[in-house]
Amino acid sequence: MGWMAWTLETAIFFGVIASILAFMTFLAIKYPETPRVGVLRIETTRGDRLFITLLGSAFINLAWLGLEAGPQPYALLVCLVYGAAVFRWV
Repeated sequence: MGWMAWTLETAIFFGVIASILAFMTFLAIKYPETPRVGVLRIETTRGDRLFITLLGSAFINLAWLGLEAGPQPYALLVCLVYGAAVFRWV
């Protein structure tokens, strides 16, 4: 991976994303689900909620950086709360 000039943090990020996708694939095979309707009034599956969580987390982190709201690891806590809320209510 040296030719890509990746940092350790970037490699960890993509490793975590790949692990989450593998875990979600395992869940989809082991425990199939039917779509459900949440507060957005659209049918969503686990994969849809994961996508909404990842997209929202990206925007949370960009806003955190832009507004200089504090140390970046605190944005991770906000993203975890956001993700839990999305998987619970969306």
